[in-house]
Amino acid sequence: MWLLLLLVVFALMFLYRWYRQSLILENLTDKYVFITGCDTGFGNLLAKQLDKRGMKVLAACLTNHGAKDLKKETSSRLQTMILDVTNSKSVSSAAESVSTIVGDSGLWGLVNNAGFGISFGPNEWQKKDDFIKVLNVNLFGMIDVTVQLLPLLRKAQGRIVNVSSGLGRLAAVGGGYCVSKYGVEAFSDSLRREVRDFGVKVSIIEPGCFVTPMTLSVDAHVNNLKRLWENIPTGVKNSYGQQYYEQYEKNVKALIATASPRNYLVTNSMEHALTAVYPWTRYTPGLDSKLIYIPASYLPTVLADYWLSLSAPKPADKKC
Repeated sequence: MWLLLLLVVFALMFLYRWYRQSLILENLTDKYVFITGCDTGFGNLLAKQLDKRGMKVLAACLTNHGAKDLKKETSSRLQTMILDVTNSKSVSSAAESVSTIVGDSGLWGLVNNAGFGISFGPNEWQKKDDFIKVLNVNLFGMIDVTVQLLPLLRKAQGRIVNVSSGLGRLAAVGGGYCVSKYGVEAFSDSLRREVRDFGVKVSIIEPGCFVTPMTLSVDAHVNNLKRLWENIPTGVKNSYGQQYYEQYEKNVKALIATASPRNYLVTNSMEHALTAVYPWTRYTPGLDSKLIYIPASYLPTVLADYWLSLSAPKPADKKC
């Protein structure tokens, strides 16, 4: 009897959750959405997806080539602009353009998608500039764009969607990427509480590697790792050993090989965050994000460390 009652309660909770998440806003064609990083990847796909839905997309691209290619594949509603999120003058110029376009209606949606991911490598092999290069795009650029557009978002009581990663919960690789994504999580959490009373909602997207498009080739990642290896001091290189480097390179190749064409799972999450009556605080598209990164982040540290060390290369100068 109690088991049956428990099943009924769970079924009702599931139905309520399904119904709540299925409620979509009306008058979406009147809403403006600004997306960063639209040259390739998630930003490019989302811009096309929202354009087909009839929304007013403001697509920010890093290059003129990327902007022209996107315009060829979208309707006249979509507008492009050039934006380098690491340049505050470029961000200010884009914010002024957005303000002119949206007018008194304000900005409904901001999708902070622009990212830089070619930074995988042991921390000791990297210099401060290697970390800064990633943080300037993935974190500081995102913060700059958000802060400058907040007045427009408050006016529309809109939505902010920040792209983090499963690696923003579990730092499985060295370098600035995980550091930047942990920062995205922290900024988004504090921002969500700050703007809630203004009617602005903040969502975080935490995609796994399985659904992340690799916009850079395997060779680009391998060449970057090789550059790091060749530039470290001889003493450090001897401590790690050639075998360590070769195994790390294999691991990087394997990580990139997990990329899947099911990128729509991520853009669907972004769209839901922008269009649902009740958007989620966090979205975890991709089975590896749901079943590996997020659960492992809740494990006792000793267990998570042991699990991650199973596939990690071992240094030549191993002490324990």
